[in-house]
Amino acid sequence: MSRRLKKRILLGILNLLLLCLLTGCGTSKINSHSTGLWEKFVWFFALSIKFLSFGGSMGIGIILLTFIIKMALFPLMMFQMKSMRKMQEIQPELKKLKEKYPGKDMESRRLLNEETQRLYSEKGVNMYAGCLPMLAQLPFMWGLYQSIFRVDEIHNGQFLWLDLGQYDPYYVLPVLAAIFTFVTSWLTMKASPEQNGMTKTMTYFMPIIILFMAFRMFSGVTLYWVVQNILQAIQTLLINNPFKIQKEREKKEQEKRDLEKAKRKALKKALKK
Repeated sequence: MSRRLKKRILLGILNLLLLCLLTGCGTSKINSHSTGLWEKFVWFFALSIKFLSFGGSMGIGIILLTFIIKMALFPLMMFQMKSMRKMQEIQPELKKLKEKYPGKDMESRRLLNEETQRLYSEKGVNMYAGCLPMLAQLPFMWGLYQSIFRVDEIHNGQFLWLDLGQYDPYYVLPVLAAIFTFVTSWLTMKASPEQNGMTKTMTYFMPIIILFMAFRMFSGVTLYWVVQNILQAIQTLLINNPFKIQKEREKKEQEKRDLEKAKRKALKKALKK
């Protein structure tokens, strides 16, 4: 399993654990008279949703706030995707290093780690870039959950067939959340020149986890997941389009093959003389 994938999995687990923690703590209602830094943050979050709730629809408020948060984090997302692109391009070189140091002893691991770090430095790869957008989104995710859980006006809000403080009775949002989680993961995997078994497994496994979690999650939170993943898929197609990357990669490989072919022809012609 790659280090980047391990970090994504650990961050996902951390997110779920902290979300569960927030479910059990801070259960008192929040209003304009609430004190405490976290309560004020949640109240501000709730006010932002209400301000953006055109026509009194709290669901529209959540959608618009999700869009604003995504745009605010866009520079971090750009940094992440550029770093991810560099990481994807050096996968063949990383594979060669692992073949060079296949041993499990301490010395082989040390040499592999040193050369891997040297390669990252030469190619300008930042191993922690993929964590930044996820970490930056956590306070907003928690703030949303707590505002739905602890602010009556948001908890009792409605959107289409949904009661935002209850789970989706028709399971439409959980299915959409799983689908778009898969889409974003698949697009990221598609851009990589090499895919290992673990990466493919997580691409299909994570949407299943999201699906079952969303079955009993507040509809307001699931709505956030759906919108966030739709925007993530759009950003990926605009910034790190895997289909465009594949065409560029195939073009480079074809140029390399043509160059090798031209060299062989030139050598053959020279030998005939």
